[in-house]
Amino acid sequence: EQMADPSITLFVARDEAQPVGMGALKDHGDGLGEVKRMFTLPQVRGQRVGARLLQEIERLARDKGIARLVLETGEAAGFEPAYRVYERGGFTQCGAVLDYPDSGFSRFYDKKLA
Repeated sequence: EQMADPSITLFVARDEAQPVGMGALKDHGDGLGEVKRMFTLPQVRGQRVGARLLQEIERLARDKGIARLVLETGEAAGFEPAYRVYERGGFTQCGAVLDYPDSGFSRFYDKKLA
C-alpha cells in the first residue's frame, strides 16, 4: 500500500527472466525527494545493479526538479555494501531526516542535486 502512493515511483531491475533489484523515489514536495526500498538479490550484488537503480532514481529526481535527495538505511553489520553504493553515488552521511528517529539503528544520507 505504501508503494502505491502517487508520490512514489518504483524502479525494478530485471535480468532476462526475473526481477533482481528495486528502489523507489518518493517526492515529498518543496524540492525534497527520498530514496526508498533499495534492494538487490544476493546473486547480483557486485554487478552494479544498485548503482544503476540509484542513477535512474536520481535522473527522475532531477527531471522533477528535486534539489535534495535523502535516504535512511540500517546501521548494522552487513549494510556495508549499501553504504558503498550510496557513497559512490555521491551521497554523504547526515543527521536524521524527515520523521525518522535518530535511534542508533539507522544511518542517514543526503545528496544535493541543485
